[in-house]
Parts: sequence; structure tokens; C-alpha cells
Amino acid sequence: MVQTVQTTPTIYYPVILPVPAEARGLSPRRRVLFLSRHAREALRRSAERLQVDLGPLEKDSRGAPLPFRGYFWSVTHKPEYVGGVLAPSPVGMDLEKIKPASAALFRRTASREEWALADDPSRETLFFRYWTAKEAVLKVGGEGIKDLSRCRIREVPDEAHLLVDYRGTTWPVEQIIFDGHVASVAGIGLRLEWMQPT
Repeated sequence: MVQTVQTTPTIYYPVILPVPAEARGLSPRRRVLFLSRHAREALRRSAERLQVDLGPLEKDSRGAPLPFRGYFWSVTHKPEYVGGVLAPSPVGMDLEKIKPASAALFRRTASREEWALADDPSRETLFFRYWTAKEAVLKVGGEGIKDLSRCRIREVPDEAHLLVDYRGTTWPVEQIIFDGHVASVAGIGLRLEWMQPT
């Protein structure tokens, strides 16, 4: 049984790093390896802000990150940016580049009722806010995209927060939009200070 570290409320630091231009020219296999290492560098910097030395970064048989010494972690990587976050309670992080999405993907990602919760002038931005929020929540539980339809957007309080219902729990999600990307972190009781590229 994993125990979480009990701390007084503090701030946790999701870190976003740009991918160097030279890494984008690597072969697909080498690029994936580089992005994975670079995302772990973002995680190391998140841990450094908390004055925590990273322990062994191991995953279970599903590929979900295993906690170490009571700390939970999540990483994400895309062609232009990577991210990582460390926290003393379950946490999930996802990021995506904002781009056009098909009508079928809109229907698969959220219901009409969910889309009606937000009044966002950019359809694509709202799509990726929902997508990354649900992905971040699924990462908390170590589940994959197969459970996407079981995540439901419950509320959209503002442009940086969502509430997502999943398996009987309502997960707060904090988001940022930067350089044509959306990043989301899901976790209960976390206060975040984003560390992003300037």
C-alpha cells in the first residue's frame, strides 16, 4: 500500500521545456528516446523546486508511473514541448498542440452537454482543453485512452480550470495555454505554479 507524504499546503511546480530544434531532426526512434529523457529532465526540475531528489522512476505493467518515497509523478512529451510534475498525491499531466480536429473526434471526446458548459470562441482550443484535461485525469489512475468516454467534464469555472468526473471522483484540473499549446495537470488539493518557457 502506497502512502502519500503529508505536508502543509505548498506549491507544486509543473515544468514545461521546449524541445531543441536539433532534436526534431532525429530518426523517429531516437526522437522518442530523446523526448522521454527530456521529459524526465522537466520532472527533475519540478522535483528540484520541491527540494526532492528523484528516486527510481519505475512503471507498472500498464506503463503507469509508480510512486517513490510517497511522491507521485507524471510526464508528457510532444514534438515541440515536454513536461513533468512531482507531487505528494496522485497527479497527471498532459499537453497538446492546438490544431484542427475532426467532427468525429469532437463527438468521441465529449457529449453535447459537456461542450455546452463552456463558451470558448476557439473551437480547437476548447477541444484541446477538454482532451488534455481528460488525459491528465486518466494518467492519475494509470488508465489509457480507452477510458476517455468515462471521463465527463462537470464544470468549466474559468479559462484555466476544469472539473472532471471519473469513476466517482471529481478531479480539479488546472491548465495553461502557451505558444499554441494547452497543458493540463490533474490532482486533488494541489496548488500549482507553472514553470514554462518564456
